[in-house]
Amino acid sequence: MTTKLDALINSLEGIETITDSVQVAKLSQDYHTFSPVLVPKLEGKVGDIVVRPVNETEVLKVAAACAKHRVPVTVRGAGTGNYGQCVPLHGGVILDMTRMQEILWVKPGVARVEAGVKLATLDKKTREIGWEIRMAPSTYRTATIGGFIAGGSGGIGSIQYGLLGDRGNILALRVITVEDEPRAIELRGDDVQKVNHAWGINGIITEIEIPLGPAYPWAEVIVTFDEFMTAAKFGQALGNADGMIKKLISVFASPIPQYFHALQEYISEGTHSVFLIIAESSLEFLPGLVQKYGGEITYEKPAEEAGKGIHLAEFSWNHTTLLARSVDTGITYLQSMFPRNGNLQLLEEMYHHFGDEVMMHLEFFRVNGVVVPGALQLVRYTTEERLNEIIRYHEEQGVSIANPHTYIIEDGGRKVIDPEQLKFKEIVDPYRLMNPGKSKVIQLQIQN
Repeated sequence: MTTKLDALINSLEGIETITDSVQVAKLSQDYHTFSPVLVPKLEGKVGDIVVRPVNETEVLKVAAACAKHRVPVTVRGAGTGNYGQCVPLHGGVILDMTRMQEILWVKPGVARVEAGVKLATLDKKTREIGWEIRMAPSTYRTATIGGFIAGGSGGIGSIQYGLLGDRGNILALRVITVEDEPRAIELRGDDVQKVNHAWGINGIITEIEIPLGPAYPWAEVIVTFDEFMTAAKFGQALGNADGMIKKLISVFASPIPQYFHALQEYISEGTHSVFLIIAESSLEFLPGLVQKYGGEITYEKPAEEAGKGIHLAEFSWNHTTLLARSVDTGITYLQSMFPRNGNLQLLEEMYHHFGDEVMMHLEFFRVNGVVVPGALQLVRYTTEERLNEIIRYHEEQGVSIANPHTYIIEDGGRKVIDPEQLKFKEIVDPYRLMNPGKSKVIQLQIQN
């Protein structure tokens, strides 16, 4: 391997290459540390070198070198994923895409960018012409768009636009193959699903074309409730109010809000809170709905102050887990989706069954046009066996679990890998060098 790496490095003259072991180790990690199950499994898993291309020409050169010398390559953005997506299991090259930051063009309703562009940077640019990105993770300040598409699934904005993989939320992807003579392939329309959320196992994404949404003036609001289920029913009712434009509906059972130190003055101890990002044009209808469910508005920030101070988005989705773990590292999390029946009965059963062992955190989003409560529950971790019992109980009761405690694609949210992605991988990665070890099916194919 040392001989291969020396030859590979020599062939990449002019492209930024990092060999310092400390830097390489740092750039081999992500936020899988949220999972006490993944930490020991991924301990010591690092790349051998990091390569940072600045354009597609350099990416093609890296891909050719990896193919020629049969060196594994793991593509990485900002490393804000949570399942070890960009942790290399077999060493090799870490392909850091963060220097490819060009916004190629922005038009009304659509934008095209390089994979290393930060979501917040793109959002700022599109707002100049009255548009914004449709959805983003809570790590949008640092996350890259390429990393979001390869490893993410939804986030802030999904209450309005659904999930990233829904038809129409990605318009086109430009992908580099890892072959003896690498090619650039343009995928458009439904073909983007051949690469979307595939953890970088089947092509290097260099460019992305996405649709945009109208840039509303967004207000931020906190509503508190004495009962958790009342808070959840309020969230469902607001989500179902199609005439009200929303960007975020997050519901936190007590004691989760106590981890939000910057917001303590707005959330009384023992109360349950709902964080909202809502278009100012819809604010007029909010007090009546809050009153109907017996809540109290304790915080409101108008859109004109959006760039100042606290941002409620950074308390939502998996930032909730990050903030809780900053106080108590014994906390981990689950990712769940409840049935689409709208009555929240199963949610209530889970809430009472587990109590504070599994603290309820909901994020409402659209699934096939229906508003559904997804959950990123905080779990007080004891043992892996108990965690598996909690997961199993949820699944037996009809709650779908996207297991965040595995680095295998099929064992997480997917259960099975998309056959079209497997077919595409055979075309673009004939030597199976891309992020090896992350797919159970591909590992079986190699063994057979």
